[in-house]
Amino acid sequence: MTAIKTVFITGAAQGLGAALASAFFAEGANVALTDVSGQVAETARQLDPSGARTWAHTLDVRDRTAFQRAFDACVARFGRVDVLINNAARTVHCSVWDIEPEEWDDVLAVNLRGVFFGCQIAGRHMMRHRAGRIINVSSNSGQSGSTFSGTHYSASKAGIFAVTRNFAATLAEHGVTVNAIAPGGTRTPQMDALPESMVEEFAKRIPVGRIASAKEVAAAAVFLASDAASYVTGTTLDVNGGLYMR
Repeated sequence: MTAIKTVFITGAAQGLGAALASAFFAEGANVALTDVSGQVAETARQLDPSGARTWAHTLDVRDRTAFQRAFDACVARFGRVDVLINNAARTVHCSVWDIEPEEWDDVLAVNLRGVFFGCQIAGRHMMRHRAGRIINVSSNSGQSGSTFSGTHYSASKAGIFAVTRNFAATLAEHGVTVNAIAPGGTRTPQMDALPESMVEEFAKRIPVGRIASAKEVAAAAVFLASDAASYVTGTTLDVNGGLYMR
């Protein structure tokens, strides 16, 4: 990035969200870390003990009013938001036969409705400034399907591609780009909780032969937020080691 920007990240308490926060902080950006978990405050303190360039807020992305208030508070803190990263997600590993209606609705609410809310809220703000970047974190599971991640997870992540393209088409004339990132297997706390034998077996299916680090996925987001990506919009950047090729 050519200048200090303000980046608003959902689901930033741990895993990929924390890696995204760290990557943008290293680029000199102000970083707003939000998460449904109160742990996000500690993540922000570890990243920036002085608190000069970070701001933490507890946010449930399912609640549009709460999302708007958090976004407005971030604008009050830093003046504006230049980059929104919709990263918050819920993953439930289960059979298609075991998904109850309430669980289906909740996974879609976090993973897809929350992304839609973020695009609406940040999109209006960025239109006024005639500049901005929105990056939606999807998944390889939304492209190729996955019996492991859960049908509701895959469905929500597939929906992100449609939301991304629609907002990209709407906001392009206003100087705002909207793109998605689709990671494959990535080292996160969720993966760390799995048996290592299962992780190793999954890695064998990946052409490059290994699981991605969260830093590698975060680097893709830094690119999409940069001036170098000003002509890239409405697309999905695959970061999957060749697991899904198109």
